Order: sequence, then C-alpha cells, then structure tokens
Amino acid sequence: MVRPGFDFRVLGPFEVLRDGVPVPIRAAKLRTLLVSLLLDANEVVPVETLVDRLWGDDPPGGALNTLQNYVMRSRRFLGCAGDDGPLLTCPRGYLIRVADDGLDLHRFDALTRRARAAATADAMEQASALLGEALRLWRGEPLQDVPSEALRREVAPALAERRLDALQSRVEADLALGRHEEVLPELRKLTAAHPLRERFWAQRMLALYRSGRQAEALRCYHSVREVLVEELGVDPGAELRDLHRRILGGDPALAVAGGSGHSPPASGNLPAEMTTFVGRGRQLADAGRLLESSRLVTLTGVGGVGKTRLALRVAAQVSHAFPDGVWHADLAPLAEPELLDRAVAQALGVRDQSARPCVDVLAGHLRDRRAMLVLDNCEHMVDAAATLVAALLRAVPGLRVLATSRQRLAVQGEHVLPVPPLAIPPVTPPVPAGEDAGPSLTHYEAVTLLVDRAAAAAPSFRITRHNHGAVAQLCGRLDGIPLAIELAAVRLGTLSAEEILDRLDDRFQLLADNGAQGAPLHHRTLRGVVSWSHDLCTEHERLLWARLSVFSGGFDLEAAEAVCSGAGIDRQDVMDVLAGLAHKSILVVGTLGGRTRYSLLETIRQYGRQRLVDLGQDTAVRRRHRDHYRSMAAQAAADWCSPREVEWLSRLRRELPNLRAALDFCATEPGEAQSGLEIAVNLTRTRCWFFSSTIGEGRHWLERGLALSPCPPDPLQVGAVALVAWIALCQGDRQGADGLLARCRHLASRLPGDDVPAAVTYIEGAHALLVHGDPRAISLLAQARDRFLRAGATGDAHMATMLWAMASAFLGDRDTAVAACGEYLADAEARGGAWAHSWALWELGLTELRHGDPVRAAALFRDCLRHQHDIDDRWGPVWGLETLAWTIAAAGHHGHAAELLGAAHQLRRTTGVALTGLRPFHDAHAEADRLVRRALGEQAYATAFERGARTEDVIDLACMAP
Repeated sequence: MVRPGFDFRVLGPFEVLRDGVPVPIRAAKLRTLLVSLLLDANEVVPVETLVDRLWGDDPPGGALNTLQNYVMRSRRFLGCAGDDGPLLTCPRGYLIRVADDGLDLHRFDALTRRARAAATADAMEQASALLGEALRLWRGEPLQDVPSEALRREVAPALAERRLDALQSRVEADLALGRHEEVLPELRKLTAAHPLRERFWAQRMLALYRSGRQAEALRCYHSVREVLVEELGVDPGAELRDLHRRILGGDPALAVAGGSGHSPPASGNLPAEMTTFVGRGRQLADAGRLLESSRLVTLTGVGGVGKTRLALRVAAQVSHAFPDGVWHADLAPLAEPELLDRAVAQALGVRDQSARPCVDVLAGHLRDRRAMLVLDNCEHMVDAAATLVAALLRAVPGLRVLATSRQRLAVQGEHVLPVPPLAIPPVTPPVPAGEDAGPSLTHYEAVTLLVDRAAAAAPSFRITRHNHGAVAQLCGRLDGIPLAIELAAVRLGTLSAEEILDRLDDRFQLLADNGAQGAPLHHRTLRGVVSWSHDLCTEHERLLWARLSVFSGGFDLEAAEAVCSGAGIDRQDVMDVLAGLAHKSILVVGTLGGRTRYSLLETIRQYGRQRLVDLGQDTAVRRRHRDHYRSMAAQAAADWCSPREVEWLSRLRRELPNLRAALDFCATEPGEAQSGLEIAVNLTRTRCWFFSSTIGEGRHWLERGLALSPCPPDPLQVGAVALVAWIALCQGDRQGADGLLARCRHLASRLPGDDVPAAVTYIEGAHALLVHGDPRAISLLAQARDRFLRAGATGDAHMATMLWAMASAFLGDRDTAVAACGEYLADAEARGGAWAHSWALWELGLTELRHGDPVRAAALFRDCLRHQHDIDDRWGPVWGLETLAWTIAAAGHHGHAAELLGAAHQLRRTTGVALTGLRPFHDAHAEADRLVRRALGEQAYATAFERGARTEDVIDLACMAP
C-alpha cells in the first residue's frame, strides 16, 4: 500500500517529506538513486538504467551489490523495511510507489493537462490559474544537487523544456484574456534568458502590438532575427515571419484578445471550419492528453459519428506544439492502397519525382521536423495505412500521427480513442399543459447540434413545451450520431419534430427487422437515417444521387451532365436536380478556381454506390465516368502547348481523384486495360504528373497499363514504354531507363513497317543526352522533332524541340546552340503557352551561360523562376534554381552561389531528383561546386550552403542581388 505521508519533490533541489517533516538525504548516491526511481515512479526501472545513472561509463566492480546496498540504505532513510514501504524490489530492477499527489512532477503534469483541456474549451481564466499553480511547484533548476551526468544530460533538459512549455501556455492564456501589458515585463526577461526560443519573441511582439507599441514590436523582430542569424545562421521561422507581416500590415485580428491574436498560425494545410463545433469537450481533452505521450492516436467509431471533425479540431488545438506544421491527408477518395504513400506525400507538399520508394522520400522529408500528420478515413486501406504509419514513426522521431478509421490500425504503440455519439437526453413523458418543460435540453450535445444546424434550414425552429419530448426522443432515436442529426435538422424547415419522429420510427423498425444482422447497431442506425433522407428525395434526385457516387473527390456541372444524364434524367435537368440534392444537404457545394464544385460525404457516397449496384447500373455509369475523363485527358493532350496549357494543367491536377478512379476502373474491369493505358499516356504527354509533382504515380499507372495490355504490341504501347523511360530518365534512374530503352526498341521492331516511331527516336536522343552526354543526342532529337511534326503531334514535337535545344546548349558549339534555342523560342512564342514560355526563358539562360554572357543568363533564369512560381509549376524550379547557381558561381559571387546550391539541393531532396543519373547536369554541378568550395573554403561554403538549404522562399533567394 502506498504510504500517503510521503511527499517527493524533484522540481528544484531534491526534497523528501514524510507527514510534512523533511527527511534529509545527504548521501549523493542515495539522492541519485531515489531521483532516478522517482522520474519513472510507479514503473520498474531496470538495473542497467540505475547503474548508468549512478556511475555512467565507469561502474565499479561489484556494482550490482553496491546498488543493492544503496537500496537498503534508502529504505532505512525512508523509515521502511522490505516491501512494506514505497521502494520495492522487482525481477528486473526496482520500483518506487508514489501516491497520485505524492510527487510534484506528477502534480505538475496533472495541472498542465487540466489547463490544456480548459484552454481547448476556451476557459482561459481557468487555464491561466491552473498553469500558474503548476509553475509555482518549481523551486529552482532541477537535478542540480544530483551528481549524475546521465540525468543532467538526458533528463534535466527535458524537464526544463516542460517548464518552458507551461510558461508559454500560461502567457498564451493571459494574452487571450487581454493581459498583454501585465505579461510584458515577464516576456522581456524570458526573451533575454531564452533568446533562441522564437515562441517567447512572438508572444512579446504580440503583447507590444496589443499595447499600442507597434514600432517596438517590429524592433523585437529585428532583434530576434539578428540573434538567430548570428547564433544559428538561420532566419526566423514561418510563425515569426507571418506575425511580422501581420503587424506591418496592421492586421486588426491581432488586436482582438482570444481571437486571431490568440496564437500566430502554424504551418500546415488544415481546412477551415465551415460550421460551429459542438461539444466533445471530453474527447478533445483526452485526445490532447494522449498526443502528449503517444506518437499514434487513432480515433475510431461508426461512420458519420464525427471522427474527421473531431480530429481537425484536435489538430488545430495542438498545432502550436508542431513548428513544422499539422498536415491533413484525406484518404477517402483513394482506391489504390499502393498509392497511399504518394497521396500523403501530396498532402505534405512533397514533390516526389524519384524512383525511390515513396515512404523513404516521406521519411527523408519529415526526419528532422516536429510535425503532425492527420491521416483521415483509413478504414478502406487499414493494412497499407498501418504499414506506412509504422515506417514513418520508426524513421521520424518528431512525428505525431492522428488517424481516423472505423477500425484500429493495430500498429505498435497505437492508442485508440473511441469517438462515441453525442450525449442525448433521457426520454421523458409529454409535459402536461401549464407545466414547465423541465431542464433545458440544450445541455445535451445532440440537441445543441440539432438546434444549431436547424438555425440555417429552419430559422423559426425553437424547443417549446409542446415539442420538448419529441426533440428529446428524436435525438435519442438518432443515437446522437452527428451526420444523422444534421440530416434531420434540414427537414425541420418542412416538417415538425413530431412528424420527423413518426417517419423515423418506421424506417428504424424496418431495418431492425430486416436482414442486416451482421452490421453493428450504429451502422444500421446511420443507414436508416440515410435511407430515410433518400426516401424524401424525388425520383430524379435518388437516381442522380446513385450515379454521382462514381465520382471521387468532387465534380463540376459539366461532369455531372456528361456522366449522369440519360435513361431517366435529361441533360438539361441535371443542374436543377443537383440544386435539389444540395438543398437537402446530400451534396456539399463549394467553389474552386471560379467554378462550382460538388462533392458527396463519404457515407452518403457509399450509400449511393450500393443503390447504383442495386439498380444494375454500376458498371455502365463507371464506364461513362471513364469515358468522360478519358476524353478530358485526350483533349488536354491535343491542346497541349497552347495558350490553354496552364488552364489544362490546373484542371487535371484538380481532377486527379477522378482520373485515378477512371484508371482504376480500366485496371480492374476486363477488356478495359487499353483505355487505361491511353489515359495514362495522355496525362504524361501533357506533363500533368510533372506539373503536379507526382511523376512517380505517372510511372505507376503506365507500368500497370502496360502489364495488362494485350499482345501483339501496338504504337500506343511503344509510346507508353517510351514515356516510362522518359520518367525514369528524369528521376535519374539510369538502370531503369536502360532497360526501358531496350524494351522500347524491341517493341518497335515488332510493329509493321520500316519507319522507327518518333517516340523511340525521342527517347534514344534523351537517353544519349542525359545518360551519356553524347553529342549524337542533338541529331536524334532533331529527327524526333521532325517525325512528330509529320505525324501532327505538335505537343510532342514541342517537347522534342525543347530537349534538342537543351542538348545543343550542353553538347554543341555556339552556332548550333543559338540556332536550336532560337527555334524553341519561336515555337514557344507561336504557341502562346505560359508553361512553354517559362521553359523558353530557361533555354535562353542555359544558352547564354554555356556560350554567352553569365550576367544575362542570371537575369533569364530569375525571370524563368518567377514565371514558374506564378503558374504554380512544381517541377521547373528544380532546374531553374540549379542552373542559376552555376551562373552565379561563374559570375564570381561565390557566397550567394553556395546558398543557391544549398537551396537547389534541398529542392532535389524533396522532389527525389538524382543528378548522378543526369550526366550533363551532374558535370556542370560538380564544376560549379568545386569552384565555389575553392573560393570560399570548406567552413564558409558549408555555412552558406546550409543557410540556403534552410531557405523556405527559394524565389526570394534566387532574386536576391548577390
């Protein structure tokens, strides 16, 4: 039994009290032993750990016997013998039992957890008080009187960090309460004591700004920037830079305590909340607590229970703890488990062009970061998600993962947090006339949600004495499931609560009596609500709902008309039927790029898909969906290198989920493989995968289509192999490119006729240029260009012209290079495409660098980078930045060149490009690198290189005057 009279204190000089009376522990080794046990109180501490903490790398002979002697002496000091006291002997070590409030470190942790829960509930007064109480437990620096190098090295910094985190949180709460002037003296001391801790500087700047001292706030920013550059060689992080920008602009939100000024935004891609968040205080607190100690937390529960919404709110609440961002990856649109890691890479903004496994690319991207990944809707690919999460957690110490799934991932170390339905009121009998309705129902989360959502669809809705019981029963019959409640709230505009309840009773009884016995009760309840909502739709709405289920990730009106019209729905009626479904909350409506986009919640989509199967239309509608996106890819390829090329690239990027669904249909439906290969080829011809930084995925679909294609070979297959070879070349995968070139030649030799296909000549020229640096590439690419033009493939001819000009610049003489570059520039200008224009600037810069004026080359490369940034090209800057670095080195600005080389290296890491497989680029890079190293010396080079690698805005760095 734990002795309640002991009070152990480690947050400062080590103290032991028994019944309030100090127990002196003067022997240094005994203090070390007790503190070592208390830091892991109530857990067994292995003998090896205790020996290390007591003696480090030089334990005495007979260390185990000496340790045993120390344990016996400690028991005597504590006034206990054997296992009657708090200090126990266990098979592998020793354990000290401590009551819940018997250790100041435990009390500190408990208070900070309660404070965090209060803060998530916006109870800032309570949070500030709790954190103040927690911080008062600290009596000085911990472990200073404990002579253990291991504890001071491994534990003391972590304890100090926990105290500073609590200080930050308490200041945050005080700022939210409008106490900016009160905290300023403390923040001045904190920034002086911890000058490299950017969070304190951000809080000080915010407090100064709110106190009307904008100029001082801006001076603070310059002070911390000088400190960081001098001490670490880095600029302030994104949070400070963003706060500085907002202060400069006089952002009014910063002046509002508890609002936007509450915490400068962290990086990431969390979507903004569109409706109020209701309830879930307990789950918010539990999830926040679990994420402190656990690296993987999975929210589980029935579909529609609100797992995603809770995860996003939790992620937003803890985002301040992740300086490298909180990133949301929605897996619901994904059908291919093999593409899971690429979908996560896309969500993280990782530009993966490499032949390496994508999980390695992700691990490399995240390895030195403190970030959180919200992996949403894992249930349809649990195994793949579990494999990816396990690999990332092993490789990335600073990563936390918050997952949502209908089942756990079963990864080691996973903590599962079930998400229950919202709290519902007890069913009460009708209230007699003249009597009070009783306690307010809005104390219950389910009723609060119903009332909140009904305000939009039925502004006049109120809970009255007459409908009090019906509302309570309605929420109960809906089992407190948020999706079901939100759907019911929409109907309150046309039906009373009593009428809804009458209809709902029939539907639930029907489901309870029918044969869905294998499904869990909550799933049947949700299905009943969706079925009921389905029954309230018109015949046209029900039919369109079913057909819309083939879309993935959203769609526009044109797609809905093309895929879903006919056989019961006229094309001209689709728009009105869509509006009806949107009004019934079946469809989610938004805008993107000036166009209206529609989407179905996943549960709604799955219900519609089952209806489509029941109607016997699933394959037919999926084929129409495939036809629509096949046509889109073909149109994009035909319109490539035109004034609309960037419009097409942006549209294809937006439609990637649907294009993947079409490709998956072709890969799984017998007889459709050739259509899938055609789609993959056209997407590659438009450089869609390059523009979206997903060329690894492009290679996947091409190779999958080729594996399923029939024999004998045809021109489409030859072209597909050539495109896979091109991707392999761009990735620097020399071995893969060699094999693919040989396969391409072999397939081409089996085609009828004697002419070599243009695609084969093109890939031979590209291979000669990029793998061997062979001047023969110039004539091969010129031939490929002519053959493409004769075949009417103008977009492919444009690409051949671009590569011909590149080969001429790298491998030809000045006249050849200037002539080829002039041809490419004329072609790009004639086509009027922004993407082509940006690469024309790059070609001009390369020609000037190799055969003309480096100063003019630098201006051209910078102009190219600005154009690529403007059109959101994620592939081009890899090459623009690298070649600009060569140019700046050639011009003699070696410090700036080293920074650019560092930034270019970082871009190659994020995109997966390996220069070792790209001969002319590798040779030019090596030459520039040697030149800069000789000029600067190794130390100065390394410092500048690292500074460049840490730069977030590479366009600003590129455009900076040397």
